[in-house]
Formats: sequence, structure tokens, C-alpha cells
Amino acid sequence: MKNTITISLILFLLFLSCKENSQQITEYVASNEINKSDEHPGKKLMETHCYVCHSPTASHDNRLAPPMIAVKKHYIYLGTTKEEFTNSILLWIENPKVEEAKMFGAVRRFGVMPKQPFSKEVITQITDYMYDYDIEEPEWFEDHFKEMKKDKQ
Repeated sequence: MKNTITISLILFLLFLSCKENSQQITEYVASNEINKSDEHPGKKLMETHCYVCHSPTASHDNRLAPPMIAVKKHYIYLGTTKEEFTNSILLWIENPKVEEAKMFGAVRRFGVMPKQPFSKEVITQITDYMYDYDIEEPEWFEDHFKEMKKDKQ
């Protein structure tokens, strides 16, 4: 009888220790998820190539082009797949034309974006990052975006 109680106690303690370890692993994986966006090659490519004109830190009045978050919000609608998003961006970058624009206000303000020499692979990595992760936005953007949506209604 004494052996049964001892074995039961040992098994119970082992069970508790396993449960604690699984929680620690889960917490580690969750913090790892946060760092994945920083490691994504598309993030660095976007910061290097796109932020030259589409900077998230430029003021509303002193910018060369809309911020990348505006591009994302104009190209991704409810149900837009990553493939559709990527193809739309690729078509625009390969041959930007006024009649193909999705951001008419930006074209009126900044003109049509110049054709860019980036490879399909570079653009695909950037759009992959943009689609899957939150991207940096200027302080003024959310209010501006809500105002623009309200004006369209």
C-alpha cells in the first residue's frame, strides 16, 4: 500500500512538471512569433527600396508618395488572397498607368509612380511581408484614412 501511494505521488509530480514545461515552451514560441516579422527578408527590402518614397515617418505634407500602409489598405480587400495582392502589385510596378491606378487620390497628388527596376522575386518578398504582417504607419494615417473613407460614402 505504501508503495502504491509513493508511485502515485511521483507520477502526479511528474505530470505537474510536464505541464509547467509545456507552458514555458508555448510562451517561448509566442515571443518567437513577434521576432519573425523582423527577420522576414521582405521587411528589409521594403525598408530599403520602398521607404525612399513611401516613408512611414514623413509628414503628411512633405511626402513623395503615400505610405506603404496606404498601399496595403488600397490593395487588400476582404477576401483578397496573397496571390491576388502580389499580382496586383507586380502589374502596377511593372507598368504603372493612370488608368490602372487603385489609388486615384495619390496619383492626383503625386503623379504616377515611375516604373521600378525591381525583380519579381524582390517584389514577391515585399508583398509576402506586407500581406502577412502589420507594417509601420505614420501617426496621422489612421485619422486620414477614416476621413477619406467617410468622404467616399
